[in-house]
Amino acid sequence: MSTTTVIIAPTDLEDIIAAALAASKTAEANARSVARALAQAEIDGQKGHGLSRVPSYAAQARAGKVDGHAVPEVRQSRAATLMIDVRNGFAYPAFDAAIARLPQIARDAGIAAAGFVRSHHFGVVGRHVERLAETGLVALAFGNTPKAMASWGGKQPLFGTNPIAFAAPQAGAPPIVIDLALSLVARGKILTAAQRGEAIPPDWAVDAQGTPTTDAAAALKGALLPIGGAKGSALALMVEILAAAMIGASLSSEASSFFDAEGPPPGVGQLLIAIDPGAFAGQDRFAERMATLAGMVAADAGARLPGTRRLALRDKARREGVSVDAKLLAEVRALGSPRT
Repeated sequence: MSTTTVIIAPTDLEDIIAAALAASKTAEANARSVARALAQAEIDGQKGHGLSRVPSYAAQARAGKVDGHAVPEVRQSRAATLMIDVRNGFAYPAFDAAIARLPQIARDAGIAAAGFVRSHHFGVVGRHVERLAETGLVALAFGNTPKAMASWGGKQPLFGTNPIAFAAPQAGAPPIVIDLALSLVARGKILTAAQRGEAIPPDWAVDAQGTPTTDAAAALKGALLPIGGAKGSALALMVEILAAAMIGASLSSEASSFFDAEGPPPGVGQLLIAIDPGAFAGQDRFAERMATLAGMVAADAGARLPGTRRLALRDKARREGVSVDAKLLAEVRALGSPRT
């Protein structure tokens, strides 16, 4: 099935998204914060976290599942830690607040962390850590998401896809960014296969009885499988502890969906950590070691550093604009149009 696309300037894309949210019970400042993040995701080729999220975000704001007017509450709980109550609003303004404060705390203390409670979908996790790396810091992020994945050997969805991300600065080059979910595939791929009547690989998911299945429809009634088998499941548990149990947020099994306007706010949690390399080997030694390491990867024919695709896509967007789904763009544009 072919999809018609159109080319749009990045600034225009951001404006259309912001208008759709502002027309959906969302404060202008919050709408703009969300729009920046979603437009950047679209530019970076992460379309599952870009324009496609706007209709569900807008519906949730209109229904009150997300409080579009919430202002995150930032509390410095210890010398180098922040606790941020997202107050059931969009996560992006809360991350903006954390990223504004963490660099100075990290430089003062060597390391800093922010925990986010009563939070929501936080989009492309790699972008949050990349922003910290752009200030010279090493950064990590963890977040739990609504249940979708079984624990290793289990039958029922217990963990979310529970993404993790890492970024490190490089002297004279963009940061290295690593961003991955802990399920083998996104649920959306299985949904697409079910719609097309196609089989899926047997290591993607289990059915409701916990049996590996190639039937996409049966998989949708079961659970996703983790990357790396038992190791991926252990990582998902680690994220659940760091981002939910330690923060005091909803567990994945307790959180409502990010995709619809039904039920209460998801109330998930996140943890963002910033580290100043200057507190360890020192900035110069760190830069030298990073250059050596990156050079070794580049010298290996066929190898590349993680996250480099986004850089090419950003350059293309600056030169040519962003290619987006025409039907989806029209839907989002309509959301921001005055209603009679």
